Amino acid sequence: MALIQVLLNGLLLGGIYACIGAGFSMVWGVVNIINILHGSFIVLGAYGAFFAHRYLGLHPFVAMLPLALLGYGLGALLQQYLIRHVMAAKVLVTLTLTFGLNLLLNNIMIYAFSADFRKVVLPNQEPLQWAALALPVDRVLSMAAAIGVVFVTHLLVTRTMLGRSIVAVRMDAQAATLMGVNVDRTFAITFGMGTALALVAGAILSPIFPISPTAADAYLGKAFIVCVLGGLGSLPGVLLGGIVLGLVESLGAYFLGPDHSLTLSFALLLVFLLLRPQGLLGKKGFE
Repeated sequence: MALIQVLLNGLLLGGIYACIGAGFSMVWGVVNIINILHGSFIVLGAYGAFFAHRYLGLHPFVAMLPLALLGYGLGALLQQYLIRHVMAAKVLVTLTLTFGLNLLLNNIMIYAFSADFRKVVLPNQEPLQWAALALPVDRVLSMAAAIGVVFVTHLLVTRTMLGRSIVAVRMDAQAATLMGVNVDRTFAITFGMGTALALVAGAILSPIFPISPTAADAYLGKAFIVCVLGGLGSLPGVLLGGIVLGLVESLGAYFLGPDHSLTLSFALLLVFLLLRPQGLLGKKGFE
C-alpha cells in the first residue's frame, strides 16, 4: 500500500511538473530559444498569486487569468523589442541575453520581496482518503488545474488558425513566410504564451511549494528535464514527461531517500539525451 501511495504522489507531482514545462517547451520548440528567464517568471507568478491572495482575498486559481494576461503582454514585449534582434545570432548570444535578463528580474524580486520563503496558506481541508491511501486536496486541485491548462493550450495550438500558424513556423519558418504567415508576430505571440504559462504555473504552485526568488533555478531545471523527456514543442509530450519525472522523483525518494531524487532526475535526463534526444513524443529534427 505504501508503494501505491508513492506512485499516486508521483502522479500528482508529475501533473504539476507538466505545467512548469509547458511554456518552456513552446518557446524552445517554436522560437528556438532556451529561455533562462522561465524559472524567474514562474516565481513572479507565484508572488502575484501570493499578493492577490493576501491583499485581495483571491484564490490563486482565480488569480491565474490576470497573471496570464500580464505574462502574455510581458513576454510579447520582450520578444518584439529585445529577443527578436538577436535571434539570428549564435545560440550563445540568446543564452547570454536571457541569462542577463534573468539576473535582472531575479535581483529585482529579491530587492522587492526579499529572499525569505513565503507560501499561500489556504484553509485546511481533510485529505481525500481511500483505505490507507491519502491524497492532499491542494495537490489534487493543483494537478487538475495544471492538466487543464496544458489541455486548453493544446487545443489552442491544434484547433485554431493561430495554432496552425505556430505549428507552421515551428516546422519551417521560411515556408510559413511564403504561405503568408507573419513569422515575427507568431514568435511574439508564442513567447507571450510561454511567459503566460510560466506565470500561471507559479500561481498553481503557490499553495504547495514555498515562494522565493532562490527557487527560480530549480524550476528552470525541472522545465528543461520535462521538455527533454517529453519531446520538444509537444504539449502531450510535456504532460508525459512531467509524469515520468514525478514518478522517478517519488520512487527515488522512497527507495533511496530524498537526497537522491534530484540525482536520479538528472541521470534520467542524460540517458534520454544520449539514447532518445527527441524525447518520448518528439519527432526527429526537433531535438
